[in-house]
Amino acid sequence: MAQTPESVLKEIRGKDFKPVYFLYGDEPYYIDLIAEELEKRVVSEAEKGFNQFVIYGKDTDIASILGYAKRYPFMAERQLVLVKEANKLSGMDQKEQLARLEEYALNPLASTVLVFCYHDKADERRTHIKAFSKKGTLVQSKRLYDNKLPEWVTSYCHTHGVKISPKAVQMLVSNIGNDLKRIVSEIQKILINLKAGEGVDADLIEKYVGISKEYNVFEFQKALMHRDVEKANRIATYFAANLRDNPLAPILIILYGFFSKVLLTHASSDRSEQGLASLLGVNPFFVKDYTLATRNYPVAKVADIIHSLRQTDAQMKGVESGSVQDGELLRELVFTIIH
Repeated sequence: MAQTPESVLKEIRGKDFKPVYFLYGDEPYYIDLIAEELEKRVVSEAEKGFNQFVIYGKDTDIASILGYAKRYPFMAERQLVLVKEANKLSGMDQKEQLARLEEYALNPLASTVLVFCYHDKADERRTHIKAFSKKGTLVQSKRLYDNKLPEWVTSYCHTHGVKISPKAVQMLVSNIGNDLKRIVSEIQKILINLKAGEGVDADLIEKYVGISKEYNVFEFQKALMHRDVEKANRIATYFAANLRDNPLAPILIILYGFFSKVLLTHASSDRSEQGLASLLGVNPFFVKDYTLATRNYPVAKVADIIHSLRQTDAQMKGVESGSVQDGELLRELVFTIIH
């Protein structure tokens, strides 16, 4: 059975190393983070030249990897064999090779830490993968659902002793999307420049991440929510003139998610803050946005908006769009939504 990335990181930081690790999943952040932590701690800097091997799957095969794993460390307690991009490893589709891998995973060399970074989904029911959990560690790194990102960002900042405002969280999530490595990189950039006792707010996001406080998807959504014609058109015009930094596809995904939640709010019998927050999977701070949107957009209009978003997505992909550019599609969408 797979362990959580957090529990494995805690073990590694406590120098509780296992002889074999199989890290897999569609979220690269935790796979890479665990690998980095092992690189820092398994072998000392002075011993790395002889006892640390970083190998890429596309350049080798299972037999060669096992050859490294079965050697003994040179004048050291242990060695690290780290296989990056293991999903590209030759032999992962061959029964004989997988049988050799399974045999090693069940009887690993105690002085070797063998790590497979498999950047893809994997079937835990397969015997060669099950074998890693017997004497070692199996870790699944799942991509977070979009509605879990705000909570994750808030928690990440909290673990680093910093508070982050809900608006700052929403700016990050709306503009960066489901890319934990990039989100962490941007947060770290801010933390380096943060003064003692200072929290992360929208001003700092604008200053260090480069997301405009005024011209961003969060503010665009807010303008549509309020049916603010002037502001929505001003932001749409800015986006249309800067499509490289503000591509249409992510904007449509965010708006589709928002208006789908507005539709759910319309249908909910529980209008309490906690009830709606649970139903929509959002921070209670944002529940008022959805209740406001239900007042500004009747249920039939919301259904029409969702249809328009799907239609715009099809046109963006070339279905019956002719020569209409993305910027023009966005301006037309704003008109359709608000009027």
